[in-house]
Amino acid sequence: MVYDINPELRKRARKIKLFLMDVDGTLTDGGVCLISTPGIGGFSEMKVFEAKDGAGLKLASIMGIRTGFITGRKSQAVQQRADELSVEFVYLGQETKTAAFEDCLKRAAVTPEETAYLGDDLPDMPVAHRAGLAVAVANAAPELKAICHYVTHAPGGKGAAREVVELILKSQGRWEEAVPKAIA
Repeated sequence: MVYDINPELRKRARKIKLFLMDVDGTLTDGGVCLISTPGIGGFSEMKVFEAKDGAGLKLASIMGIRTGFITGRKSQAVQQRADELSVEFVYLGQETKTAAFEDCLKRAAVTPEETAYLGDDLPDMPVAHRAGLAVAVANAAPELKAICHYVTHAPGGKGAAREVVELILKSQGRWEEAVPKAIA
C-alpha cells in the first residue's frame, strides 16, 4: 500500500517504463540459506520470495512496465523466479551494478529518468544515483535511504516491490485499470 505520493514523487513515477531491482534484501529478507548435501557434496541455496512482490511484478508486466533483476549473487533460484514472473532482464553475479544498469537502459531503449530502481544496501547506491526514481526498502542502509526519492513502508522481502509497482501505476493514473487485470 502506498501512503504518500507527493507531487515531485508522482512526477518521477509517471515517467517510469522500466523497473529494475536488487534481489537479496529487496525481494527476499536478505537471508541466504545454504544447505549442505552430505554424500553428494556441495551446497544448495534456498531463497524465500514474497507472493505479493510476485503478483506486483506480474502486474507490472501485464501493464507494460518492463522489469529486471541486478544482483551480486549467482543463483538458479533467482533465475527461476525471474522466469516465473516474466522478468525480462536478469543480471546475476554482478560485482558492481552500474554496467548492468547501463546495458538495461540500452536494451530497453529507455533513459535513466524512465527507470525505477529498488535496493537495500551500499552496492545499490551508484544505480540509485542514476535512476529517475530511486527507491529504498524500509530496512535499507541509512546511506541508501538518504539518496533515494522514496522509502517503502514494507521491508525487503515483505512486499516492497509490490509497493513500488502500485506507486508507479497510481502515479500514471493506471491503477484502476490494473486492478481487474490482477484479479483475472
